Amino acid sequence: MNEVVVFPEWREKDLDGILGACLELIEDTTFPTVKRWRDAGGKVVGHFQVYFPEELADAAGLLPFKVRGASIDASQADSRFGSYLCSVVKTSLELALSERVHLDLFVTHPICDAARNLAAVWGRNVSYPCQILYLPQNAASPSAATYLRGEYDRLRRVLEGIAGAPVPNEALRRSITRFNENRALLRELYAIKRETPWQVAAHEAYVLTAVGGLVPREEHNALLRTVLPLLRSRAAHAQDRIRVVFEGGFCEQPPLDLIRSIGRSCYVVDDDFLIGMRWILDDVDPGKDPLAALAAAYLEGSGYSPVQHDPRKPKERMLLDRIDRSDARAAIVSSAKMCEPGLEEQVAYVQALDGARIPHFVTEFEENMTTFEQLEIQLETFVENLLFD
Repeated sequence: MNEVVVFPEWREKDLDGILGACLELIEDTTFPTVKRWRDAGGKVVGHFQVYFPEELADAAGLLPFKVRGASIDASQADSRFGSYLCSVVKTSLELALSERVHLDLFVTHPICDAARNLAAVWGRNVSYPCQILYLPQNAASPSAATYLRGEYDRLRRVLEGIAGAPVPNEALRRSITRFNENRALLRELYAIKRETPWQVAAHEAYVLTAVGGLVPREEHNALLRTVLPLLRSRAAHAQDRIRVVFEGGFCEQPPLDLIRSIGRSCYVVDDDFLIGMRWILDDVDPGKDPLAALAAAYLEGSGYSPVQHDPRKPKERMLLDRIDRSDARAAIVSSAKMCEPGLEEQVAYVQALDGARIPHFVTEFEENMTTFEQLEIQLETFVENLLFD
């Protein structure tokens, strides 16, 4: 395991200083934490949205780096794709083409046509290997767990080749324990969002979560262990804002300024931002076969998303349950532009919300948006109609 500390900037600071350091890291498109890891001799596995079993890379002593695009101009990647594709696919490839990040392995998933083809396009433009992790298309199949366990074992062998050393089950158990702590800390962060949303703004919670995709999990755990008590003791007071759930940030991420704009009008008490980092809902017991345990957790103990097809988890019902659990009064139903899974699911969500008579605001976004005035005016009108209804 690489012992280098890649994100020391937040340490020995007060709450505002910690949040500021995290914000600077998230907005830095030179990815300094990845560079520091590599400069210390470490290797990096980049994985595309939405979910990736990062425990396997961590157990191999590799840094799992969440590839989720960036607010950059995809000047080189544009020529590798058609104009009708979502932005996140292009800007993610741009990170490699522009040499903003240097990887030792890239892994994508068949969550949509663009993501499935990303490995081939990426592989034609870099010297390191690119892989597709084939998560089960039918999560309810009796064979899904056995199949996924085998796919994880295949991935482990690939990672062993990158690391130059075997990944024994004991190392994987230790990694699962680290990630269990991380998931518990993120659950606590989201509990603060639900219970006392005035103590953590929507964009602050987002930034604190997103840091986990850029640093080793033990560093993210240390950060969250420090900041969560500070958030709970924060001197803040509730304001007259409606409680909303944001749905639609599962893959391409909304600009941070958009999240900040929404937070000026509403309390975002739950969301699906970076849902892959919170995909597994409870602790995983590694048991005798940690690969099987991770496979079972993905299938049986996970959240929902437009990119997983599981008839046992109707997404419309899951959204209504999320709204009910978080005591939200309304929903913001969004989708990234040109996102086929997101736009398809948006129609079903709106129908379910109409049927349940839950107010909802429908919009779309792109990661490189810079103007939010019109959206803010529309959202403020929506909120005022609810407040004075």
